[in-house]
Amino acid sequence: MILTTTPAVEGRVIEQYLGIVVGEAIVGANIFKDFFAGIRDIVGGRSGAYEEELQKARNIAIQEMTASAQALGANAIVGIDLDYEVLGQGGSMLMVTVSGTAVVLK
Repeated sequence: MILTTTPAVEGRVIEQYLGIVVGEAIVGANIFKDFFAGIRDIVGGRSGAYEEELQKARNIAIQEMTASAQALGANAIVGIDLDYEVLGQGGSMLMVTVSGTAVVLK
């Protein structure tokens, strides 16, 4: 499965458009990760705990989108867009949405 943010794949012809495919993931950050991230914000540096959760959510969403495209018979997804949102009380949940167009490449 070819995944790209561009509207086409260089050197390949889109033979068929199969429709929009979407993947979503919502993950929660626990209180200990929140606590240590807060300390990092005060003293500076990167929050490894949040970066790990963000990567996990992104991977889940991409896998879900890819599975949907495969079920349609696609061999590529073009025009991929990633969105991130913070949800829940005090921003305790992270939502990642990824979407694109499932296509069949020649």
